[in-house]
Amino acid sequence: MKLQKNTLLALYSVLEFAAEPTRHIAAAAIAEKYGVSQHHLAKVLSELAHAGIVESVRGVGGGYRFTGNVRRLTLMDVITLFEEPLQGDGIGTDATPVDRALGAVLAEIDQIAAATFKSITLATMLQMVGKHAQPATQRAAPAAAPAAR
Repeated sequence: MKLQKNTLLALYSVLEFAAEPTRHIAAAAIAEKYGVSQHHLAKVLSELAHAGIVESVRGVGGGYRFTGNVRRLTLMDVITLFEEPLQGDGIGTDATPVDRALGAVLAEIDQIAAATFKSITLATMLQMVGKHAQPATQRAAPAAAPAAR
């Protein structure tokens, strides 16, 4: 399953806001961090605000702030705001048996991906982001102590 650019921007933004839920973050800061147009990001943030996941605050010190629940909101909750629901295997009735079999495999892969996105909350994702933010030397398991002689 390949996610559209708007969906990825929404996920990046929601995770940025959820990491610091009491802070207002300017759209410009997120646009700069992810190398996207502020105008394009504004459309994504507007959709997130309309869904009640973030709120927009105007004026000095304004920006966007997370209003959702990190322990309940899943990746799929965000994804479905921007992606069409799964449409089946898309194989026509005149397809060969091989086409239909491959279509069934691809449909199953999409179902597994959807189930995974439904099972991962923002809280879990933030923990994963934190683990991956550590330098590789800190993530690696400690080396085994040499055997005593």
